[in-house]
Amino acid sequence: MYREIFQQLGLSKNEAAIYETLLTHGESSVDLISRKSKVYRRNVYDSLRRLMEKGLAFEILASREKRYQAVEPDKLMELLQEKEAMLANVMPELKQRYRSIPREHAVFIYRGPEGWKNYLSDMLRNTKEAHFIAAKGAWLDKRIQMAFPQFSSMAKKKGLTFYHLFDHEVKKDFPEILKHAGSNYKFLPKGYSTPAAIDVFGNRVYVLSDIRIGGFEEDFAITVIVNQQVADAFRTWFKLMWDLLPEERRAKAKT
Repeated sequence: MYREIFQQLGLSKNEAAIYETLLTHGESSVDLISRKSKVYRRNVYDSLRRLMEKGLAFEILASREKRYQAVEPDKLMELLQEKEAMLANVMPELKQRYRSIPREHAVFIYRGPEGWKNYLSDMLRNTKEAHFIAAKGAWLDKRIQMAFPQFSSMAKKKGLTFYHLFDHEVKKDFPEILKHAGSNYKFLPKGYSTPAAIDVFGNRVYVLSDIRIGGFEEDFAITVIVNQQVADAFRTWFKLMWDLLPEERRAKAKT
């Protein structure tokens, strides 16, 4: 049940299975651990050794056989905090090294939910304004929406301004995204919707593929173009479309 979480925290597959078994069954022999965790007995010993090295398990000396027990789960939080402290200690140097390499022109790809988090971080780090062409409300995709509240809060603190050109269908099929878009949005004409979108901020252009109203398809990717001239050109084209489209009439709030 919790094995995937343990693996996300840095435990191997076998370590996660054994640690969960020890948490569930308490003091256990190697035989019991092997049966309950479904880890081969010959692999249990190595995994137990690594768990003890990480401070997540300890050995109980018994008269006939060795037995093992899990340490309080709070230890997991301690390990995570130790890793965060280690990373924070070297972060200034890592940033300095990264920024020392010129990156005026580049093309690369972000994939999946983790790539989406990189995209959001880029937006917060690189700009005060963001322009979206053929927007579809993918911010609220169920696979990635957990990252959105924090992004939204940080965007407000930074004073980031959004300009959206939404697909025509968003108005009827996914209006809930509009309250997150701010007041600067318009809709593309009917008949011009596509399974892609273009987002522009800073010196970057993001081409989003496999995107639909309200989210992404199963495998989605974001092609990132780092080029100031290209980004400026897309902003100019955005302005052309924006100026040609009519102002959106919005219902006034009741007082």
